[in-house]
Amino acid sequence: MTRTKTAVLREGARHLRMASPLGPIAVSAVPEGLTCVHMGAEEVEAAWGPEEPTPVLEAALEQLEAYFAGRLRRFDLPLAAEGTGFQRQVWAALSEIPYGTTVAYGDIARQIGNPAAVRAVGLANGSNPIAIVVPCHRVIGANGKLTGYAGGVWRKERLLALERGETGLFAA
Repeated sequence: MTRTKTAVLREGARHLRMASPLGPIAVSAVPEGLTCVHMGAEEVEAAWGPEEPTPVLEAALEQLEAYFAGRLRRFDLPLAAEGTGFQRQVWAALSEIPYGTTVAYGDIARQIGNPAAVRAVGLANGSNPIAIVVPCHRVIGANGKLTGYAGGVWRKERLLALERGETGLFAA
């Protein structure tokens, strides 16, 4: 595996990059599915090497472009993120949060049947390798405030604004 600060390219994975309203994004996939959506992809360029298109990666870029244009509300991609059983359970719950809505970490903990696991849900949410596609940006604090986001709270704020229809924030 090749490592950067926050992005790991799995053995056998391929990747592509795109420009987005949030800055550069890199996506990686193995034949089984998408493994990573990494924001701030400028650091990925040297570490991951040349781009190698695959059908999964091309579909991911098309769907991300449609999402940023406001035309896509739910991603339809095969996913192959590596994680613990608990992380996968949390990520599956994240994928069920409707477009344009937010929930608290405690809501996710209750949804997965483990209401005392609020902090563990936060850790699993923060380690989600498939940001945007698995919408960890839709999870907020119990007080309704935005909390940390691996891509930066400003990106979380812009993603939520996009989903509320505030597309002016994405103007060039």
